[in-house]
Amino acid sequence: MKDADWVHFACHGIQDPVNRTESGLCLADQRRLKVSDIIALSRPRGGLAFLSACETATGDEGLSDEAIHIAAGMLFAGYGGVIGTMWSISDELAPHVAWDVYAQLFRNGTRPDYREAARALHEAVGHLRERGNVPFHIWLPFIHVGL
Repeated sequence: MKDADWVHFACHGIQDPVNRTESGLCLADQRRLKVSDIIALSRPRGGLAFLSACETATGDEGLSDEAIHIAAGMLFAGYGGVIGTMWSISDELAPHVAWDVYAQLFRNGTRPDYREAARALHEAVGHLRERGNVPFHIWLPFIHVGL
């Protein structure tokens, strides 16, 4: 991740309500990429982190103005934009959201710009909403933070 401008994680996210910096992404072999590890990265600014995992942008009700979560850790590490989720997401529909986001970002055949990720996510979620049969709690958890 230190040298990658763009990262995409499609895995499980775990929130530690007691020690937020122990929250993280579940990787292979039962390893966890913790918020504390992410924050410790020193990488150039810019790029996109796509976190297609549950609860990657879940804050703490008691500290709503001091949100420490996986998406915030990615911003702190230097990613310019982060797509995350506020709660559990559909394993069936999350890949469709990712597909649509990347289709928007790569639509011109040029190098994608992470600063267009918010618009791309807006379009992707719009596609879910247009289906008419997708309840709001399925498309609502996806958010973009950063530029």
